Amino acid sequence: MDDDRPEVLLTGLLFYDLVLTGLGKPPTPGEEIWTAGMGCGPGGIANLAVAASRFGLKTSLATVFGDDFYGAHCRDVLAGQEGVDLSLSRTADGWATPVTVSLAHGTDRALVTHGQEPPYSQDVLMGDPPEARTALVHIEAQPRAWLAKAAANGTQIYADVGWDPTQEWSADLLDQLSLCHAFLPNETEAMAYTRTDSAVAALGILSELVPVAVVTRGGDGAVAVDQTTGEYAEVPALDIEVLDATGAGDVFAASFVAASLGGWPLQERLRFAVVAAGLSVRHHGGALAAPGWYGVERWWRSLTDPELRRAYGFLADRIPADVGPPVRYAPVTPPARQH
Repeated sequence: MDDDRPEVLLTGLLFYDLVLTGLGKPPTPGEEIWTAGMGCGPGGIANLAVAASRFGLKTSLATVFGDDFYGAHCRDVLAGQEGVDLSLSRTADGWATPVTVSLAHGTDRALVTHGQEPPYSQDVLMGDPPEARTALVHIEAQPRAWLAKAAANGTQIYADVGWDPTQEWSADLLDQLSLCHAFLPNETEAMAYTRTDSAVAALGILSELVPVAVVTRGGDGAVAVDQTTGEYAEVPALDIEVLDATGAGDVFAASFVAASLGGWPLQERLRFAVVAAGLSVRHHGGALAAPGWYGVERWWRSLTDPELRRAYGFLADRIPADVGPPVRYAPVTPPARQH
């Protein structure tokens, strides 16, 4: 085994996220609302990259940065602060980094984004992708050539899927699962693509298309089937007050990959991912809300509920001795760049 290969390979669109929280109610036209909280930082594909890196995984990201303040800031955070390998990434002259404003309200959020398609496609960025233990991807209706190459060289593909703005939910997308080791859609997406009316029914169909199928259910937790081991698991969500749900699904996916690379039983993988995603919604943003080992360890030590202590007792043997430094959460404003 080549120890130098990435443990997680990623490519996708990067955003600069500005998250506003504490809205008393959603805004209406002509109205100004003052919010109680704000945070900023990298978003989009960066959510997965930071979440994976904070669990100590060697993470390689192929993305495009604009030659602007937002791109420079995101690059500084990812490479300098979070230790993500950006050797496959590019900075595009004259192209603006996409910016998303997230308005968090209740347990969900609304997003307003400005941006254009990047000048380099995923296939151009990846070329012949390096051998990696896993790749975390958002599959789309249009297949990506690099995915087939990655699967052919032994990389295990863990796939998620985004919201379909056309709401056609083309079943053709599911054809790409033949390349994948695992598929982790949310309940709405899973039911839409499988034309079913429950998460469990959707899981049943997906489990015939991919070795590991997971359906996330927000406040109802998650269900999963691992056909390689014959395991079925269903776990509840944590009772956590939501500040900002941005990127929680990405944190879930990266955490599930981290536990899978450790060879954990399905029940443990699912509980671990639920904890990490649950802890992330207590902070602003997606990428910088990821708890990492430091956050999980602090949560585990603070537990007083005997039922949770029993359910998550496996963490006593899973949390590494060195959980790393405290994670840095999304600042209200980015620090001034050093020249």
